[in-house]
Amino acid sequence: MQPSGRGYDHGVSTFSPDGRLYQVEYARESVKRGTTTVGLVYKDGVVLIVDKRVQSKLVITDSIEKMYQIDNHVGITTSGLVADARQLVDRARVQCQVNRMTYGDNIPVSTLVKKMCDYKQSFTQYGGARPFGTALLIAGFDDDGAHLFETDPSGAYQSYNAGAIGRGKATAIDYFEAKWKSGLTQNAAIKMGLESLRESLEEDLNPETVEIGCVDKDGYEKLGREATLKHLGKLS
Repeated sequence: MQPSGRGYDHGVSTFSPDGRLYQVEYARESVKRGTTTVGLVYKDGVVLIVDKRVQSKLVITDSIEKMYQIDNHVGITTSGLVADARQLVDRARVQCQVNRMTYGDNIPVSTLVKKMCDYKQSFTQYGGARPFGTALLIAGFDDDGAHLFETDPSGAYQSYNAGAIGRGKATAIDYFEAKWKSGLTQNAAIKMGLESLRESLEEDLNPETVEIGCVDKDGYEKLGREATLKHLGKLS
């Protein structure tokens, strides 16, 4: 039986007759199987929350990274292939450093997102390499305020008030569409993000695997274990 791609999935830049790039679709499938991570804009900044769910009790959870500081005003969470994500994280950090050395200032969040997506898109247009099998939630704060962007393996990006990536994306988005409103406090945004994660996982959250990061005018901060436990304790 011939595969559904009928040979069009062999080349990264080869379109099928119905206009599909199968390699990009395969990369998106990798994201759909990845860790669920959510982000919300609140009145003073952006919150990112990720559940580093592990498949074995032998794994040391602190050795797993799904949330990264890119610059003092930008944080990223990832879902999909971890090795691919590390490459993109390293490139994003370099872009921030280049901008600071060239212009003496933080890179605008939207500029960083565009540069990263231009890079990701190039892997769908030329042969010799496959698309990145990872999606990013990019949170940042600059002169224009708070920003939350989602990027996908094709190089497409969108700005959100509340967004999610990973296997629980659909459930989390449905929750945000029903609950999110402008003017949330930081604590309210964190609570809503944790509730959306719990809904998408259909089980209680494990304090050992949940990470929370916030970006506001004072910069990026990842909450410690004690603060995370405090927020989890507020869930009904």
